[in-house]
Amino acid sequence: MSVMYDLGDIVEMKKPHACQANRWEIIRMGADIKIKCTNCGHIVMMTRRDFEKKMKKILEKKLIKDSE
Repeated sequence: MSVMYDLGDIVEMKKPHACQANRWEIIRMGADIKIKCTNCGHIVMMTRRDFEKKMKKILEKKLIKDSE
């Protein structure tokens, strides 16, 4: 899978969180990716490989504001 996601994007994973929400915000990117549940605030860190296997789709892209 090519990198289509970026910091601040909201993604949906294949399985919902225990709080029944399935919206996660990407809060850290590197060799590992850290995501935060938008409902309860729980934070999960996983390898990029695991994240790419478990991610279903991107729900919202972070808007990039150009400062000129």
